[in-house]
Amino acid sequence: MTIEFPVVLAPLAGYSDLAYRLLCRRHGAAYCSTEMMLDKLLLVDGRLRRRLVQLDDRDHPLAGQLIGGAPETMAAAARIVCQMGFDVVDVNFACPARKALARQRGGYLMSRPEQAVAILRAVLAAGAGPAPKPVTVKLRQKFRNADDDSAFWRIAEAALEAGAAAVCIHARSVEMKYTGRADWAFIAEVKRRFPQATIIGSGDVLHPADALEMLERTGVDAVAAARGVLGNPWFFRQVADLAAGREPYQPRLDEQRELLAWHFDHARRTHGPRAAKIMRKFGIKYARMHPAPTKVRAAFVNVSCSDHWQAVLEEFYGGG
Repeated sequence: MTIEFPVVLAPLAGYSDLAYRLLCRRHGAAYCSTEMMLDKLLLVDGRLRRRLVQLDDRDHPLAGQLIGGAPETMAAAARIVCQMGFDVVDVNFACPARKALARQRGGYLMSRPEQAVAILRAVLAAGAGPAPKPVTVKLRQKFRNADDDSAFWRIAEAALEAGAAAVCIHARSVEMKYTGRADWAFIAEVKRRFPQATIIGSGDVLHPADALEMLERTGVDAVAAARGVLGNPWFFRQVADLAAGREPYQPRLDEQRELLAWHFDHARRTHGPRAAKIMRKFGIKYARMHPAPTKVRAAFVNVSCSDHWQAVLEEFYGGG
C-alpha cells in the first residue's frame, strides 16, 4: 500500500468517526484510522457494532483499530475487520485510558510483552490468506516512567519478524499519558534500528510544522497526527502547503461555517439523536480557530440540538 503524503490521521477515541474522517479526507488526509474498536463488540452483530463500524467508499485506505487483551478474541475480531472491507488491521497496545488499563487492554500490554506478542501473532495469522490485509501495531515507549525500553523492543522486533506491515510509536510512557514531552530521539532510534521497516511517529504533532519537523528529525516514514487535528481538518492541507514552501492555508469564517454545517449534518446521519451531544465537543475544538475563541467555545458548550448549533453559526460565523 502506498500513501500519497506521509502525514496521516491517527485513531482518535471519540473523534475519528466516519463524519470527521470524511472531513479530513476532503482536506488532504490520504490515510485514516477508526476510533478504537473493542474486539468483543465486533463479535456480536448488533447496534454497538453498527455504530462502531461505518464505512464509506470515499474513506479508503482505512485502518480498523482493535483493542483487546486475549489472542483468540483479537484474532476473531481481526477476521471480521478484514471481511467488512477495512484495508488495514491496526492493533492498539498504546491507549493509556484508565478503563483500558483496568481491563488489561491497550497500554497495559506494554507491561506484558509476551502476551502482546501472542496477540500480534494471532492477529497476523487471522489475516493470512490469498489476499492478506496488512497488520500494523501502535506502541508506547514503555509502561512506567521508571521502566527500561526492553518491552518495546521485544514487541516491535517480534511484530516485524512475524510480518507486521508497520509499527507506530508514541514516544511517551503509558504512565505519562499525554503530559510532558514526547521523546522524538527515541523515535529516531527506532527508525535507525529498523531501517527497512515502515515506522510511523506519533506524539506532540500539535501544529502542521511539527509534522515536517518530526519527519526531518527522526527519519520516520510517516507521522500520525492526533491532537493537532482536532478542530482543524485543514491540518493536512496546511502541512502540504508548508512542504511546498507556501503559507499554510487559513480558512475564512464563511468556509469554517460551511464545514461546521456539513459536519453536523453528517454527524446526524452517523449518530442520529446523539449527534448534538457528540458535536458539542467538536465545537469546542473548532472554536480555537475563531477570532473570538472564548466566546465561541462558551456558545458551543451549551449546544443540545441542531437549532442551537445553527444559532452559534448564525451569531459567530457570518450569518446566512
